Amino acid sequence: MPTRTARTAWNGTLQDGSGQVELSSSGAGTFEVSFPKRAADDADGTTSPEELIAAAHTSCYAMQLSALIAEAGGTPQSLEVTADVTLGPDDPGFKLTGIALTVRGEVDGLDADGFAAAAQAAKQTCPVSKALTGVPITLDAALVT
Repeated sequence: MPTRTARTAWNGTLQDGSGQVELSSSGAGTFEVSFPKRAADDADGTTSPEELIAAAHTSCYAMQLSALIAEAGGTPQSLEVTADVTLGPDDPGFKLTGIALTVRGEVDGLDADGFAAAAQAAKQTCPVSKALTGVPITLDAALVT
């Protein structure tokens, strides 16, 4: 399996500095980061480790869920996955305090119970969920009709 790479260049102190995160393997872009904006309610055009984790988690989860739906005999037509990753205080510093996954799916061949079972299994088995076992992860899953 391949290895993927990202790189961050940081200048200055935590409070006064800033950096750029580069998605090196894909070349998809370079994004600004700053601690004051990371800790603020308004990101003001910058990303954060939490947003990047949310992006990784939603994409991994959607892939895993689509595979599990197919294994259960269903056909996913569309999956909409969001992740809210929360940063909170820790002693010392900060930690991720929770991840709220929400998925809405249009699926042929599975009822609501079958979809819920696949959604829960995907939460347990996607590689990003496995990597984040130290963070409480909740799931809100529902079929869309």
